[in-house]
This record gives sequence, C-alpha cells and structure tokens, in this order.
Amino acid sequence: MSSLRYPTNNMNLDQLKTRLAAINQLPVLRFIDQLDIPGRNRLIGQLSALNLDALPDLVSNYVTGRYTPPIPAEIKPITPLPRQPQSAEHKALYIKALARGHELLRQGKVGAFLVAGGQGTRLGYDGPKGEYPVTPIRNKPLFQVFAQQLLAHCREHGKTIPWYIMTSDINDAPTRAFFARHNHFGYDPSAIYFFQQGMMPAFAMDGQLLLAAKDSLALSPDGHGGSLRAIQRSGALDDMKQRGVEHISYFQVDNPIVYCIDPLYLGLHDLSGSEMSSKTIAKSSPLERVGNFCLADGKLQVIEYSDLPNELAYQTNPDGSLKFNAGSIAIHAMRVSFIERINSGGELQLPWHCAQKKVSCIDRAGNLVKPDKPNAIKLEQFVFDAIPLAANPLVYTTERSEDFSPVKNAEGADSPATSRRDQIRRHAAWLEACGVKIPRDAQGEVLATIEISPLYAATLDQFKMRKPALAEIKPGDVLYLE
Repeated sequence: MSSLRYPTNNMNLDQLKTRLAAINQLPVLRFIDQLDIPGRNRLIGQLSALNLDALPDLVSNYVTGRYTPPIPAEIKPITPLPRQPQSAEHKALYIKALARGHELLRQGKVGAFLVAGGQGTRLGYDGPKGEYPVTPIRNKPLFQVFAQQLLAHCREHGKTIPWYIMTSDINDAPTRAFFARHNHFGYDPSAIYFFQQGMMPAFAMDGQLLLAAKDSLALSPDGHGGSLRAIQRSGALDDMKQRGVEHISYFQVDNPIVYCIDPLYLGLHDLSGSEMSSKTIAKSSPLERVGNFCLADGKLQVIEYSDLPNELAYQTNPDGSLKFNAGSIAIHAMRVSFIERINSGGELQLPWHCAQKKVSCIDRAGNLVKPDKPNAIKLEQFVFDAIPLAANPLVYTTERSEDFSPVKNAEGADSPATSRRDQIRRHAAWLEACGVKIPRDAQGEVLATIEISPLYAATLDQFKMRKPALAEIKPGDVLYLE
C-alpha cells in the first residue's frame, strides 16, 4: 500500500470511478456530488495516492479474512551479546567495537533516527508526545532531552550528527513549530530532516473503505514499520547517502533515558556486518508487554507478547531465570544500504498486522458515527519485522536502568512518575560510580532529586570523564548538573 504522504498524480473522477468499481470500493464516492471543489479534490487525491491494485488482497487477507501470523513450528530462545564482556574473546571484541563506534561518529557515518509521530493523548497532553515535559527538575520536554544528548555526542566527536525525525500527518506542523519556537534546542537546523509517516485507510468489517467525513478517508499512521518506507519516499534516504551516513540509530519518542547514540553498540553492529541490530533487556515478568527475541524456525525474529504461547513464556532455566527473557524495546541500528535494499522492489516487503479499533466515521446516510465498540480494521507494519530480512542480525543486551523507561501511561507503570524516578535512580548511580555518596532509604530509594543534563554528560562514560567535584549528596538535596 502506497503512503499517502507522497501522492501520485490525481486521477480524474471517471478514471477513479472505473478503478474503484473494479475492486468493489465504489461506495466510498457516494457523497462526491455533494462536495465543493476543494473537498472533491481532497478525496480524489487521497484515493489516487492509494495502491488500488493492492486493496483486494489486503481486504481478503487482513480484513474479511482476519489474517493472523502463523506461529512458527520451532521457537527457541536466543543468546544475545552480553552487556559486559564475559570472556577474553568478548573483551577484545568490545574494546575494538568501542573504538570503531567512536571512529564512525568522528567520520560522520552515523545518523540519529527518531520516530515521533505520536500524540500525548494518553498522558492528558494535547499535542505531539515529544513536547511532553519529562525530567525531574527542569521539566525538559522529550525533544529537548534528545537534542541535548545528540549535542553532547557532536561535541565529543567533533562532528554534527544528522538527525532524522519522523512525524505524522496530525503532528508534523506542530512539531516543526515547537522546534522553531525553541531555536531547535541549539541544534543546527540544517542537520535536522523532518518527514512524515505514511498513512493507511481504515476498513469497515466488510472490507469497505471508511470515510471520516464526506470529503476524507478515515486514515491512521501505517505503523513504525512504515518508517522504513517513509525514509525512502521522503528523500531522507537520499539525504543520508549525500551526507555519507552509513548507519542510523533508531529510537522512539517515548523513552527519555534511551541512549540516542551508543558507541559500543554501534561498533558491535558495524564490526559484525549486521544489517540490523537490536537492543534487548531482561523481562520483568513472563508476560511483560514487550516483544520476545526468538529463533523461529531458525531465523531471528520478534514474537509479540500476545503471540508467544504461555507455556513458552513461563519456561525457566535450572537457575530459575526465564528461558525466553530477551525483551524487545524498539532500539535498533540499521545500515542505510539495508533500508535501500528492502525498498528496492518498489514496495516495502513487511507483513501487515491488523487490529480491531473504534473509528469515528460517516455512515451511508452521511451521519457521523462514534462507535462504542470496535467497528473497523486498522493495518500497521512493525519495524522489528525487518529483522528476518537482515544479514547477520545482532542482539545486544542493555540495562533497563540505563536505557529503558518509557512514558506511555498517565499513571501506574511506564508513566511520567516512574520515568522521573528512573531518571533519578540512573543519575544517582552515575554519581556513585564516581565515588559520590548518595542518601538512600531502607528500600534503597534515592532520598534526593537529581537531574544531570545531557549537555553535562549523555552517557556514563562521558560522566566519568567529567569527574564531578562532589563528595556527598544529602537527604532532600535538589541537584542539577549542566
């Protein structure tokens, strides 16, 4: 299905009627004669941008057919690369990889890729999620946290890191305005490349295209997997090649403690010849809502938490640890040549995933319907489905406390409160690693509020190089380092 962000030339109405009639989608034009010229052009443009020839197969496979991915016949756990080297061989590799990662950054061969198409709705925020304030003292928004991380790496390596930011139809203009209003947080605007995620139409349960209004399809983003299509169609891929970028560091907007750039990980990715690498963490429980890295019929892939059979999810090793314990956290490194290759056939070859959703739409009489139960099928592609297409895919273990504390929910797990707590914990640990005494309660919780700006240090290694002139933090202290 083609992205609606980069439309083809519009068909005339007669051509469109003929094409839609041939695929049993003519009812989508039932209000066309009631529309003014701008409304008519809007709907015709949206429909012309679709790959209409692909619609029948999508409908039969994923909508009326309700396709579900087959469970592989053989599912085995993986053994990812450890966080710290466990053998002399690994130690030598990690030393070489760290040096290689820094070399890639000094040579300008690494770009940062932020997926930021989401809204802050679930957090009670009316705007792009990247605008949401997340840090414990200065309340910096997510976009500023990432910008300052990247600036710290630019400073360390003497090279500006090209920053590719994927927005969505709903938040593209607000995101660009937010960056402009804040002077791009000190980042070189010429090094930031904004582009929009593709859109997919929603389908009624009978396979008909739904209308959000008489002049517009009901559209939704095509999933984070669609980012690999959008990179190519937006011109971002050509920009990467022109700048000499060979690898991109992929991360998502809701994780404020992610290492946007991780030299060791990037070096391991490059030296191994991996086309697509991923970070993993140990799962917090058998059914944690993260994907599972597995060997499925001999190939590395991610199986969704909802698709991994419970009898496998609960399996344990002799020491009591989970067998299937490699959680997927949406942090990847990819070769630019890999993204170009999987787009080379004219269409991104990733499977579609379908979900039943409540979608507001126009009924056949032209009335707006706000359903109280699922009435539609939405289709998405997932970025981790590209892993089986990659040569030498690598999985590297990271620490949850260092790299993963997403802001997804207004309260409870993965909320602003838990993320701020985890930011304080991480920064306290960094201080302790440098010999600073940290006050803690009986449960080990930090009894101070600490925030370390990425401009001071974006990683533990950078922090150790700064050698902070502190001996002790007292209970109740509020410490901000920049």
